[in-house]
Amino acid sequence: MDRTALTVSLAAALLALPLLAQSPATDVMPGRWTLNPAKSTYVPGPVPKSQVATLTAVANGIRTVADRVEADGSRTHFEWTGTFDGKDNPVVGDPARDAVSVRKLDAYTLEITNKKAGKATTTIHAVYAKDGKSRVETTTGTNTAGQQVHNVTVWEKTL
Repeated sequence: MDRTALTVSLAAALLALPLLAQSPATDVMPGRWTLNPAKSTYVPGPVPKSQVATLTAVANGIRTVADRVEADGSRTHFEWTGTFDGKDNPVVGDPARDAVSVRKLDAYTLEITNKKAGKATTTIHAVYAKDGKSRVETTTGTNTAGQQVHNVTVWEKTL
């Protein structure tokens, strides 16, 4: 390989590095995620019996479809698609929120602002493990009953 070809190849590789650095998020976020209630804390509570969420990559965002069994045994199914631009997107089926806005802070971290009737209620700081097998979400703010919220939930990828 002559010197010019080597220089061009190295320049192309250097230009591609930022793109490669962003690609893991596409790999670690999508999948079937199961809440581990035993490792999670809910303030004020109560802790749901279970929750499974399927996350699917979409153009510049993520789609979430979830099923939760509440502490009292009732079931909640909700869905939303959020783009990483911080704009409001509708939530269907979750009584605690009717919109979310999502910002991608880095390749492994999302900030999700939950809203009800146009008012921000809680914020979820979701951190995905680099190996893609787990994530921890810290939710803070005020719930629709006016109570301070500080939940730390642990999720495990099951598919």
